[in-house]
Amino acid sequence: GAVPRPVPRAGGPRGAREPLPRSGAFVPRRAPGSRRVGRPLRMGAKRLRWGLVLVVVPLLLVTGKLVLLQGVDGADYANAAEQDRLAEYPISALRGAIVDRDGHPFAYTVDASRVVADPTVVEDPERTALALTALLDVPVPELTELLGRDGRYVVLARQVSPETVDAIDALGLAGIVFEDDPVRLYPTGAVGGQVVGFVGRDGDGLAGIEQRFQDELGGTDGMRRVEVGSGGHPIPSGIDESTPATDGSTVELTLDQDVQFTTEQRLAEACSDGATTRASAVVLDAHTGQVVAMGSCPGYDPSQAGSTDPELLGNPAVTSIFEPGSVMKAVTLAAAVEEGKATPDRVLNVNGHIQAGDAVVTDAHDHAPVDWTVTGILAKSSNVGTIMLAREVGDATLERYLRAFGVGEETGVELPGESGGLLAASDEWEASRAANIAIGQGVSVTTLQMASVFQTIANGGVRVPPRVVASVTAPDGTTSTPDAPEPTRVVSEDTADDLAHMLEAVVGPGGTAPLGEVEGYRVAGKTGTAQRANPECGCYAGGGYVTTFVGFAPADDPQYVVAVDLERPSSSAEGGQVAAPVFADVMRYVLTERGVVPSGTPRPDFALTGEDLAEAATGGPAGD
Repeated sequence: GAVPRPVPRAGGPRGAREPLPRSGAFVPRRAPGSRRVGRPLRMGAKRLRWGLVLVVVPLLLVTGKLVLLQGVDGADYANAAEQDRLAEYPISALRGAIVDRDGHPFAYTVDASRVVADPTVVEDPERTALALTALLDVPVPELTELLGRDGRYVVLARQVSPETVDAIDALGLAGIVFEDDPVRLYPTGAVGGQVVGFVGRDGDGLAGIEQRFQDELGGTDGMRRVEVGSGGHPIPSGIDESTPATDGSTVELTLDQDVQFTTEQRLAEACSDGATTRASAVVLDAHTGQVVAMGSCPGYDPSQAGSTDPELLGNPAVTSIFEPGSVMKAVTLAAAVEEGKATPDRVLNVNGHIQAGDAVVTDAHDHAPVDWTVTGILAKSSNVGTIMLAREVGDATLERYLRAFGVGEETGVELPGESGGLLAASDEWEASRAANIAIGQGVSVTTLQMASVFQTIANGGVRVPPRVVASVTAPDGTTSTPDAPEPTRVVSEDTADDLAHMLEAVVGPGGTAPLGEVEGYRVAGKTGTAQRANPECGCYAGGGYVTTFVGFAPADDPQYVVAVDLERPSSSAEGGQVAAPVFADVMRYVLTERGVVPSGTPRPDFALTGEDLAEAATGGPAGD
């Protein structure tokens, strides 16, 4: 029950007292010289714990990240790094060749490369430019500027030869790589150029066969995936995978290069006469309808298409239309013979002019009435006699024959941009138009259509739509032939024979085209001299003429058809004077070049008038 004595404070003033705990518990006195350490020890432990946390937590985070990278996402990150080093380069398919009927090339493609740079990798633009300038034939300042540009892709040179590429590659320049950039070559220059066409900078066809057969010629590009280092060069032990390209097919044309060359050469001569502004010609195989030659002047060289006047980059033989004039009289007379309205020896009293609605149509020269045979009407190219026969045939029937011969519709030849010509429906023909259409005015055709009309006659009355592609051969050797329309009979064989006989009179004595003769061969054909529309006034006045001649040979065994037309805005010369000689030169060459045997029989005598018939009947001298 005694109260404890107060305990003196150690080191304190004498008599000081330590307050008692509220609980009344006894607090023992510390040993002399001892220190109070309880609070500092607690604070140190706390700091130690926080320091340990600050060290361990980041270590755990780093360790966890390493585990995540190496164990969980390691494959993904490695793949991403690998993908970042992979570069993809297209492998261009070699474009297929275009060849003539004997395999001679009109167009083919050779390997070449585009030299490109990644400026971010190029170490020293000026030094690199100095190394490349002679090889690329590009000035140092230009190369330096290209190599110093912002961005990661610049083209330094196009269509560089494989030898030059090898020389550049051997330099080991950082940032310089190569891409396929094949070169399209046209070894014949302008010869056949309008048929063959050309390609653009991207290598796709833009005209002619190049355009029409783009899918077959173009092939399918491949792809190369390669792992590259920092300099842009492939890593020797890295990934190098390729999907090979499939080269394009070879397109074989029906053209004969030698005949094509001669045809274009002769047209160029015609266009150099100072009066002819355009000339076209087509050569057809009389039995198959195959185009042996097709050309126009002025022409163009496909390899220079980019610098050529765009207006010249077409094929007028299939795209330009004109009024053919008297060559269409062959169709009118074919209709008359087939319909039983005429025979070669039927005689008509033909005046020098005839009324046609509100117009008067005359022959080339007005004349007193003449008793001409139907053969004489064709040989003399009588407008009036032809109109008389056309009226017996009737407008609707004549229209039917014109369309059966292919007038007013596309031939379907394998060339882009073909025109079908112009032929109005017969129920729209007033009297003057009906008269004009019968003699080849008021109707428009292409050179190819005109040739096709005479191919029908030469082939015994069977029309075979013209073709210019013989076959397409794939890289694996598989050969296919483009679909062709079925041949159609237009007139009977007897009618075709009668027409051939009458057309032969055109180039004989008394006909309009003695200059169309070919020595050693019998020739059948027809002249045409049609007024040319004047684009300045939309009328015929001052428009000049389109002169034509179309024919086939040998007349006794037809093998080839040649159609020629010349546009002559400032000339009044007739087809027999200017177009027939061009025909004769081309036909002479194709017959000899293709080995056609000369005619075995002489040209017959022709009765052009009623008097000629009477003399022949009485045994007198036969008229020519």
